[in-house]
Amino acid sequence: MLRSPGLRFITVGFLILLMFIPILFVGEIINDRANYNRLTRDSVGQEWGGRQLISGPVLVVPVQETVTVREKQPVLDPLSGLQRLNDNDKPIFRHVDVEKTVNRDPVYLYPGQFTTRIDTTTQERHRGIFTVPVYTAAAEMSFDFPTELIADALRGKEVAMWDKAEIELRVSSNHALRGVAELTADAKPLQIEPLAPGDNSTGGLRAPTGDPRKQGSYKLLLGFNGAHSLSIAPVGRDSEVTMTSDWAHPSFRGAFLPTDPEISDEGFSAHWLIPHLARPLPQVSRSSQEHTARHAASFGVDFYQPNDFYQKSYRAARYGLMFIALTFLTIFLIEGQAKRPTHPVQYLLVGLAQSTFFLLMLALAEQLGFGLAYLISGAATVTLVTAYGATALALGKRTVVLGLLLTLLYAVLYLILRSADYALLAGSVLAFAAVAGTMYATRNENWYGEKTAKSGRGWFRRPPAAPPEAPVPQG
Repeated sequence: MLRSPGLRFITVGFLILLMFIPILFVGEIINDRANYNRLTRDSVGQEWGGRQLISGPVLVVPVQETVTVREKQPVLDPLSGLQRLNDNDKPIFRHVDVEKTVNRDPVYLYPGQFTTRIDTTTQERHRGIFTVPVYTAAAEMSFDFPTELIADALRGKEVAMWDKAEIELRVSSNHALRGVAELTADAKPLQIEPLAPGDNSTGGLRAPTGDPRKQGSYKLLLGFNGAHSLSIAPVGRDSEVTMTSDWAHPSFRGAFLPTDPEISDEGFSAHWLIPHLARPLPQVSRSSQEHTARHAASFGVDFYQPNDFYQKSYRAARYGLMFIALTFLTIFLIEGQAKRPTHPVQYLLVGLAQSTFFLLMLALAEQLGFGLAYLISGAATVTLVTAYGATALALGKRTVVLGLLLTLLYAVLYLILRSADYALLAGSVLAFAAVAGTMYATRNENWYGEKTAKSGRGWFRRPPAAPPEAPVPQG
């Protein structure tokens, strides 16, 4: 048993498991590079404007109420003007009913009809070897406010302070606002001021409107920068949003998906129609709905980069152990009746060469792109292992089998990486075919081997002694 082919097979299996260590380190290196790339992209994108999320506009109307309160007032001596004292020399007070005006929670009113068109133009910014897509956007918003709904939101003797009403619009960051910023009410310009960040650290704009009951429609033109993504909240009772861009790889996201988006190599165009009942926002309320609008109702697009070779490299490394196992298995099967079986150190060298393939592919992909990097690193690895099989392993003509199998493996891996939807299917079929091929190739193998030291071959055996010569018959 100790000198059987079965022992060699088990040893090869142990070596395969041992190769998990370099594969694990390769995966960590890929993750580190991916994180470095992500931090660089976030840094450049944030400097340009960052991820943009627009919520609003909303009409904010302050509310006041006149109430009667009982106050404790000192009793003064009319002659001296000092507070009078009782017989125990303690100050004397009296209670008086006083009317006071107090501020109540304002009324927040969202638009009735909200129509927005956002056109973006993208460009690429570079830092070191990394490329970051950013965009410049121009937004045009048209909206109105059904101010008659505010009366129903008032309670008791509350009074709406119409002259102090203002429009608020929230954006992710004020430093992204560039270019035009114009707000008009019935074609008359309104003064726009920056809005101080709230508890959620967002910025925005505010514009006093005067009495909004005297105004009809509003129009806002806004230019801003951004990176990575662009989102908006459907704040109108009926919201219609259109986004266009020259970016050819959009990834739509959020609470709503567009209706029949058009995507081509020249860019994309997307259209949303959001009715009132589909959004989780009340038309009028006495508390800010900003958090709900931004986190539960917003939608938009990610400017997706299709050539994410870090993800492809990490996925390739996850298949690395299986590919090393198939290579080891191939060498084990094709060495056949070789006089010198493959040594464990030679298996490890072959495995290390294949592990280095993933690092070489990643390093070249950062400079040349994924396709060319995979071709160069794959060809180099196949050539190296095949040449090693011909020289060090002395496989002879069977080296052709090793080279063809390696070429097939790396071709299959490339197809797996190019099509994530069919990766599991391709990997499962490949693994099943490998097991089935091994079972067929070893169907007549005597895994126990001969029980004597004179038979068989392997890493731990001596060559069998020559059989004794037959006696020459005497004539």
